[in-house]
Amino acid sequence: MKSPAFDYIRARSVAHALETYRSLDGEGVYLAGGHSVVPSLTLRLQAPAALIDLSGIDALTGISLDDGWLRIGAMTRHAEVAADPMIRDHAHLFHLAAPHVAHPAIRNRGTIGGSLSLADPASEFPAVALALRAEMEVAGHDGVRRVKADDFFLDIYETAMDPGEILQAILVPPVRAGDVAVFDELARRRGDYAMVGAAVQAMVDAGRVADISIAFFSVGNKPTRAGAAESALRGARLDDATIAAAQSALDADLDPSDEPQMPASVRRHLARVLLGRLLGHLGTTA
Repeated sequence: MKSPAFDYIRARSVAHALETYRSLDGEGVYLAGGHSVVPSLTLRLQAPAALIDLSGIDALTGISLDDGWLRIGAMTRHAEVAADPMIRDHAHLFHLAAPHVAHPAIRNRGTIGGSLSLADPASEFPAVALALRAEMEVAGHDGVRRVKADDFFLDIYETAMDPGEILQAILVPPVRAGDVAVFDELARRRGDYAMVGAAVQAMVDAGRVADISIAFFSVGNKPTRAGAAESALRGARLDDATIAAAQSALDADLDPSDEPQMPASVRRHLARVLLGRLLGHLGTTA
């Protein structure tokens, strides 16, 4: 199929992009890396009056530290997330997850901001943002606001951004002494969407889990924090009994739907297996 006809506008600044979107009465679509927008146009799932290209906006690029917080520009490519030393040192979960995103050709063009804004529940980066307790810097006509990752992802392909708003950057809290990150996913083939995946950020002190964040993806309509499993782990040593308790607690955290190719019971089982694997690895690296 071919996409419907549309105008192309290259935005000069965030303000220009916002004003252009408003002038189109909601009939514009922002273009970042293009790996979700372009296929949807080709399949005629979208028919905007215009594409508003964000790739030339300097304010959406760059990786920097400010008072310990890491600021990752929304137009940062997946390949840069995998390779950048500041992300490796200050947002290690993103560094670990990036090689699992699709294939090299997509990672060379796709952007972290595009992935988070799309909010695909099977994508890696939304779950990583949850586990890192990141905040989203969102620009709109009323100014710039920050939205916590826990409040950002609302449902499948739905975020807390209002129509026309732009995700400018991802803000990651300062690294703490004892922080350890682990990530993995179970997929039929490398590059396929995961059957289940998880990102874990933990602070381990004197052999005990002082704090932990666990976020799953491909288990529901949005990335999911495993609060009951986290509670089972806080203050405990990572021994076999504690890990088993955290695995059992996932029954209260995850409610996947039955699908023809994957019954809910199988997905829960895979989530427990994956969590056990990650916690075992966490115990050896802490």
